[in-house]
Amino acid sequence: MTDHALLLVNLGSPASTSVADVRRYLNQFLMDPYVIDLPWPVRRLLVSLILIKRPEQSAHAYASIWWEEGSPLVVLSRRLQQAMTVQWTQGPVELAMRYGEPSIESALVRLASQGHKKITLAPLYPQFADSTVTTVVEEAKRVVREKKLNVQFSILQPFYDQPEYLDALVTSAKPYLMQDHDHLLLSFHGLPERHLTKLDPTGFHCFKDADCCKNAPPEVMATCYRAQCIRTAEQFAQRMGLKEGQWSVSFQSRLGRAKWIEPYTEARLDELAKSGVKKVLVMCPAFVADCIETLEEIGDRGREQFRAAGGEELVLVPCLNDESQWAKALSTLCERAPIAL
Repeated sequence: MTDHALLLVNLGSPASTSVADVRRYLNQFLMDPYVIDLPWPVRRLLVSLILIKRPEQSAHAYASIWWEEGSPLVVLSRRLQQAMTVQWTQGPVELAMRYGEPSIESALVRLASQGHKKITLAPLYPQFADSTVTTVVEEAKRVVREKKLNVQFSILQPFYDQPEYLDALVTSAKPYLMQDHDHLLLSFHGLPERHLTKLDPTGFHCFKDADCCKNAPPEVMATCYRAQCIRTAEQFAQRMGLKEGQWSVSFQSRLGRAKWIEPYTEARLDELAKSGVKKVLVMCPAFVADCIETLEEIGDRGREQFRAAGGEELVLVPCLNDESQWAKALSTLCERAPIAL
């Protein structure tokens, strides 16, 4: 047996649907400076205000989609982990969550104690953002530094335009797209606009409208989340043979009063319904596993909103989850992961 371990990392979930567990989870998540990028005193005040009402609201939302086995995100991620043990033959496959359990720290300490010195760290996010990829990498580095672990990382890079990922996406979605429908909406997780502008190496690209992302130069594409989302959508549509007007892109999950990237999914669903679209398919390609943002935000609230606006049917296309082609694709992508300096 070789000693090259694989550590899959997803976002995380509360331990249960109790208000106390949801509050604990939200506090850890929102206090991450890569998520709310404000000075600590301001962030602490803002998060404290959010935690007055949000935990109870979120607990209700989690309860509406919770499975008997637990959080859908964690359950599906564990199923992917099991599928990956067949594909990744170089060593053990571990699973961690950036927030909640199992933690990145516990997984890394366990792997190091077993003698595994080579670890491929795989943040399960197709598109790059500080609030997803960077925070996972930095947390792993913190653990190695503080625990003095003797390990070397290879790090899976954002795979938004990689053929293996796109082909798995097409295979997974095709049965739904072959059914009668009027429009496909690709709804990505949103980000505050400042998360884009602060990483813009040109200093002006991300101040333009969203169309600028369609022809982003390589130096911008490397860190522009919106540009990567649009590239994913365009490549997927091309592979599916979709024509202009048959599909569109939007961004969901806004929080707070900051300006977030547009168009907003809520607004787009209203527009589609009022324009005569009766049956809409919704895909969420920023997520590789179904979670509260897909199952509850789109599958429940989005469906109700679309019907209230005049639409008839919203069909949520499942994420890649533990599909066999996705597991094969992920293994290939991880094998290509470069060694971190």
